Amino acid sequence: MLVSMLAVGAGGFIGSILRYGLSLAGQRWSVTFPHGTLWANLLGCLALGALMALAAETEILSPSARLFWATGLCGGFTTMSTFIYEMSRFAQDTEYAVASGYFAATLAGCAFAFWAGTLAIRLLMKG
Repeated sequence: MLVSMLAVGAGGFIGSILRYGLSLAGQRWSVTFPHGTLWANLLGCLALGALMALAAETEILSPSARLFWATGLCGGFTTMSTFIYEMSRFAQDTEYAVASGYFAATLAGCAFAFWAGTLAIRLLMKG
């Protein structure tokens, strides 16, 4: 259990640093469009797709290595990669209604949660 936690933590540490660096680099192109976030999501999904295919087709990645690369590094780099992986699992299992509901709930729910969080802080700061 400790080895698993350390693998996820180390990967997450590296992924978060990479994400921050990519965000800084993205600001060179534009400060109004989130290039860093877009590229983190695209690269994270590419990496997680490759890792999951590699894990499914070979035994080259140990369970700890999968935790480091997929959950840790990709998770620290972007949560979009995990979201897309989960969506693909539903699609592979032909659970299209579940995939559609998960997609809609995630996008709408996250937008609402973000709005609610900002509203709550604004109200607390006024009071």
